[in-house]
Amino acid sequence: MELPTKPEKAKQENPKFLILFGKPKSGKTELISRLENNLIIDLEDGSDYVDGLKIKVHTVEELLEAKKAIQEAGNPYDYITLDTGTALEEMCLPLAKKLYMSTPMGKNFKDDDVRKLANGAGYLYIREAFMKILNAFRATTKHLILIAHTKDRTINRDGKELSEQLVDLSGKLGSIVSSKADAIGFVYRKKNETRVNFNGGEDFVVEARPQHIRGKDLLLMESDKDGNLTTYWEKIFK
Repeated sequence: MELPTKPEKAKQENPKFLILFGKPKSGKTELISRLENNLIIDLEDGSDYVDGLKIKVHTVEELLEAKKAIQEAGNPYDYITLDTGTALEEMCLPLAKKLYMSTPMGKNFKDDDVRKLANGAGYLYIREAFMKILNAFRATTKHLILIAHTKDRTINRDGKELSEQLVDLSGKLGSIVSSKADAIGFVYRKKNETRVNFNGGEDFVVEARPQHIRGKDLLLMESDKDGNLTTYWEKIFK
């Protein structure tokens, strides 16, 4: 092995896996619908009010069929968005059961929900199923986006109880998925603006590896007095 003798320049600039999370009606779906050549895979019937490249999926079988169709078409989309992570987690339950039943201890499992296993053992298989789907779609596009809801977590810092906003996925899944992301941004509205915050501070579990968005609070969409929308996705995807 030849060791380096001088610094090597970064090979990746834009996030390959982006998580956008926020409260309901914060503009997440509208925002992603205006990203050029972005296929929205709508998992919870939330795209009816926006234009865009979109398909609706209701089962994990349909999701895998969509992945196969994308591959057979030559992976034509620069971006694919899974909307939302919460719906995807529920959708993964049959696959999680299948994974559990492929093990010696699970071969006689009769229930449909592995979350009922003792001591939370079933969440391991939900995590495996979720990551299996996520990785399958990461292989079909240059940039994968996961839309997620937000949940509050109470933490104690210096004797004070604080509320922290983080991605709404169960158990360890939220932190595992977040650790795989190149950037995690909190979407929120401010008057006529839709903004994405990559500068967490004390209240938000957000981060970004790409230097051009790290620590930034970015204006990504705004409306004029007539309701016309302008987006600035180039601030994230240069």
